[in-house]
Amino acid sequence: MTNPPVTKKNPSEQDQRPIRPIRSFVHRRSHVTPGQRRALETLAPRWAIPFQPQPLALAEPFAREAATILEIGSGMGEATLAIAQQRPNENFIAVEVYDAGVGALLRHIDEAQCQNLRIIQHDAVEVLQTMIPLESLAGVHIFFPDPWPKKRHHKRRLIQPPFVELLAQRLQIGGYVHCATDWADYAEQMLEVLSQNPKLQNRYTDFAPRPDYRPLTKFEQRGLRLGHGVWDLIFVRQ
Repeated sequence: MTNPPVTKKNPSEQDQRPIRPIRSFVHRRSHVTPGQRRALETLAPRWAIPFQPQPLALAEPFAREAATILEIGSGMGEATLAIAQQRPNENFIAVEVYDAGVGALLRHIDEAQCQNLRIIQHDAVEVLQTMIPLESLAGVHIFFPDPWPKKRHHKRRLIQPPFVELLAQRLQIGGYVHCATDWADYAEQMLEVLSQNPKLQNRYTDFAPRPDYRPLTKFEQRGLRLGHGVWDLIFVRQ
């Protein structure tokens, strides 16, 4: 009995195989309170922007033209709301994947009736790729992303060259990206990766002082009391 012939793929066919993207988050089972669940069910139609795989007219959800800031990974949303309230002349869009965080932020927005803040519940990479037009953002905030501290998991960290290039393409000339982390080695990686992108220029020599608009979270205040460091970076689109 002879073996069947082996069909070899040429290089062009092999190059066309889909590439599986690496996600910087995992779908954890997180506790969602009854209030957060009600917010997801009742407040999303008012304050959330549904994900759609097509460009979004950024002014449309706010019914006004204004500089738009995108926050990636808004967590429970206290800092996000505080920044939006400090800067009422700008529009803010938060992107978060977890139900608990989205529900909490929806409640914050509704209780404050914060008209310049909306939320998208979806993967930030896909939001940037499909919904955010080129050179449309005045700024991007990425505060305390998952540090994936184990070395074998560093590849899952959000701040990687392809992602930074995606951010740079969506920023207006003069727009900024502001990152913050409390992990020293991640701060060094962020500095290296952001500095390598030719479209971005560091506003400072290396790390930035914390801007007044970024409030100290309870978690950050506790870390500072224990002597933990926090590093901010601000890069500007050229």
